[in-house]
Amino acid sequence: MNDYTGIITVEPGKRSGQPCIRGMRITVYDIFEYLASGMTVAEILDDFPYLTETDIRACFAYAAAWKKSQTVVYTNETSIRSEPIAESGKSTGGSIS
Repeated sequence: MNDYTGIITVEPGKRSGQPCIRGMRITVYDIFEYLASGMTVAEILDDFPYLTETDIRACFAYAAAWKKSQTVVYTNETSIRSEPIAESGKSTGGSIS
């Protein structure tokens, strides 16, 4: 599942504008907190019967898309030198002492 747009919603007045599942008050962050604390997806679904496995997968898709949008790509990087830089007035005779 890559399309989370119909499942993950952001409303300024709900949970301080955090991304929520289907307009409910449970956030993507909440789901990851539960998983990080050791809960399984089955346990989350048991505790929150109004959630579905698709909702949980949408949280992962949202997080992956968000992370991808935060990635910085440098297009004009300086290349790494393969030879040592000579000190002023000295040659780069191959080794540094």
